[in-house]
Amino acid sequence: MKKICILASGNGSNAINIIKYFQSNKNIRISIVASNNQEAKVLTKANLLKIETLYFSPEQLINGFMLEKLTSMNIDLIVLAGFMIKIPNSLISRFHNRIINIHPSLLPLHGGKGMYGINVHKSVLKSNSKYTGITIHFVNQNYDEGKIIFQAKCKIKPKTSIKDLIKQVKSLEHKFYPKIIHTLINENN
Repeated sequence: MKKICILASGNGSNAINIIKYFQSNKNIRISIVASNNQEAKVLTKANLLKIETLYFSPEQLINGFMLEKLTSMNIDLIVLAGFMIKIPNSLISRFHNRIINIHPSLLPLHGGKGMYGINVHKSVLKSNSKYTGITIHFVNQNYDEGKIIFQAKCKIKPKTSIKDLIKQVKSLEHKFYPKIIHTLINENN
């Protein structure tokens, strides 16, 4: 049985989508959803789906608490789904090439520190890009610079609003993130 930990900070639409995708899988289990935000709706939503949840402080991410917790749970893959804190080097070293993130643009474009959520979409529209998309990548010490695992793109129509762009990109995230996680785990069996 392969075990996944999801780290999320907000509403958790990607996290819940991933949980539902693997609910009936007998070989892969979402073991825990953890958040640095005690008010994150993802914790309530995951609880309703009978998934263990955990709130941790930013200090507990840095001081080794989370490293010890995830190691003791024998977690195989850490999936970031709207997680808003930089992953410490100790966790990256222990889970080398076993921490993945999804970014709402075609990296390396519109990535780096401060480039998350609506900031990314504003940057994409401001650049007059013809395409945007998603990037699923391994996490390393630098924001959005880990090895790219998968990208999917979509065309930006003229006069696209931020709201429409977010919806378009979110659709790609929901379609591909669980499938890529599944493929990644199967490849590492």
